[in-house]
Amino acid sequence: MHTSQIDNPSRIAIQPGFTWDAQNAYLFDIDGTLLRSRDRVHFDSVASSVRRVTGIEISLDGVVIHGSTDTAILRDACNRAGIPTKVLEPQIEAILDAMCNHVAERRHELQPVLMPGVEDTLRHLAQRRAILGVATGNLEMIGWIKIEKAGLREWFRFGGFSDKFPIRSELIGHAAHKARTIAGPHATVCVVGDTPRDITAAHANHLPVIAVATGHYSFDELLESRPEVCVSSLAHLLDATRGTA
Repeated sequence: MHTSQIDNPSRIAIQPGFTWDAQNAYLFDIDGTLLRSRDRVHFDSVASSVRRVTGIEISLDGVVIHGSTDTAILRDACNRAGIPTKVLEPQIEAILDAMCNHVAERRHELQPVLMPGVEDTLRHLAQRRAILGVATGNLEMIGWIKIEKAGLREWFRFGGFSDKFPIRSELIGHAAHKARTIAGPHATVCVVGDTPRDITAAHANHLPVIAVATGHYSFDELLESRPEVCVSSLAHLLDATRGTA
């Protein structure tokens, strides 16, 4: 699996008293945090599936993608296309199923690239006996296909997805509940993401955040949302922890 080479200068901000690698469980976002896609398979699944199920053409032009959820993106795109709610809602489940099938049928076309330091960070946290999960706006089948294609499936025990939780704070809350079911009711749970929405959703659940500037948002943009850790990449965070930065 290829790893993306991001030329961001090493920048790290950690709130006093927070030890980033001493939490009991971690919830990782996928796109922009663990990996980026060099293909359009997932992106194209939305319009393709709406067309397949309803016969209506839509576009993702103007739809906020970064930090959103598949279900929210679908509804936003359909709303912009003028599809009435009474027409859309009875077909939502069929469209979501079609999206999953679209990606599954084309999984051989997926070209995920790991973000810098991802595998080393997952190994580091696992060695410290942390429980690892994903919390992503992807639909569950699509999220796991991406994780498997990227060669990361062995690290993750559970996940929170947007199939039943279109609002990011709700899917993170659901994933945190799963983490505490495994690690204990008082386990500390940390979210790792690359957008201000990840930070806001984590804080809505009273969870700390490691924000990584490997996606659409810059270090300074993420820092404005006051994550417990803000870093240019996981590689830089791990290097600083090991004293090799």
